[in-house]
Amino acid sequence: MITPSEIQTVKQRFGIIGNSPQLNHAIQVAMQAAPTDMTVLITGESGSGKESFSKIIHSLSLRKHGKFIAINCGAIPEGTIDSELFGHEKGSFTGAHEARKGYFEVTDGGSIFLDEVGEMPLGTQARLLRVLENGEFIKVGSSKVQKTNVRVITATNVNLLKAVEKGKFREDLYYRLNTVPIFVPPLRERGEDIALLFRKFTSDFSEKYHVKPISLDREAQRLLIGYSFPGNIRQLKNLAEQISLLEEEREVDATTLAKYLPRESSKLPMTLSGLSSGKESTDFSERDILYRVLFDMKRDMNDLKKLVLETYNANGLNANIMQKHQSLFEDLDPSFSSKENSESPSSFSVPLVIDPKKNSSVNDEDYQDGAIEDILHEEDDNSLSLEKKEKEMILRALSKHNNKRKYAASDLGISERTLYRKIKQYEIDQ
Repeated sequence: MITPSEIQTVKQRFGIIGNSPQLNHAIQVAMQAAPTDMTVLITGESGSGKESFSKIIHSLSLRKHGKFIAINCGAIPEGTIDSELFGHEKGSFTGAHEARKGYFEVTDGGSIFLDEVGEMPLGTQARLLRVLENGEFIKVGSSKVQKTNVRVITATNVNLLKAVEKGKFREDLYYRLNTVPIFVPPLRERGEDIALLFRKFTSDFSEKYHVKPISLDREAQRLLIGYSFPGNIRQLKNLAEQISLLEEEREVDATTLAKYLPRESSKLPMTLSGLSSGKESTDFSERDILYRVLFDMKRDMNDLKKLVLETYNANGLNANIMQKHQSLFEDLDPSFSSKENSESPSSFSVPLVIDPKKNSSVNDEDYQDGAIEDILHEEDDNSLSLEKKEKEMILRALSKHNNKRKYAASDLGISERTLYRKIKQYEIDQ
């Protein structure tokens, strides 16, 4: 069992500031995984400090005396990443004037940290899976199988499960990498840690440039802790250095601090923000929301039709009818339920009376029961559901494109993989 004092020792060794429970848990998992050779997947937003956890794992492992290399997969061009990771033979491609060892060969016996692994091309993912499964790789331009003994630590700031669903990441590789998951919390979820980190950054700045450190008053601290910091620790460090450099007054209040904080845009729910940006959402899509709104409107309209029909048949709107449709009146007047409780049906105020016989300007033939029934007594189709509507749309799209899933998926605004899953779900015969 790892004790709090051991966690604190690791924080001091690697310069990690903070005491939030999520942060401590992530460090504990890293310490527990370090002595093993299990593959670790570190997830978290960009700038949250994922690389520090890879260093903790390597430094506390049995490979600590071996090499440790950190690679940003997203920064390596797709055409050269295989050569960078696995090496190449002389003349294997234009510009390969001599043979080169790749990172997996160089770090044999050590650890390799693959940051932004979600940006790795599919072909390279297949090569990486082979290394993880049996420790084998082949250089670019070679047919010779080589062995390596490397511990792989990976990190990503994207949702790999969504990438798998969209066909951008191999499912087998995901489960192979995710043997030990570590989640690094974003800065906005770390509470008081934000103020501690700000103090650390301003202190470092003052020591480096020999100036008095910046301090925040109580209101400014509240404002700082309440800010979302989409750029996480990097953004906080830049903020601390800006204020330390530009502010002559070394005690900063909330008004001054607010000038340095970018204005936060209003955040819509994820499913609606996806609609505005043109991105496909996942389990609960914008289409589902629209369906639900339309079905709610249909139900309300049916209720109103029933109310009008019952009013016509009863020759007026009486208290019993109003009580039966209480929810409709509460939407218009929230005090309706209290009125209903305080007044007896006999004394209830009836503002509306529909009696065609008392209206001399209207002919009786305009109020034929059959016509009223046809117009108002529409069947309340409660059997309709999102699933049925979704199935109908899929069938229409498939029929329109002669069962070609690629074009049908594009027409529906979903991925081909998602369409295939829906076809299986609804048992649609093609």
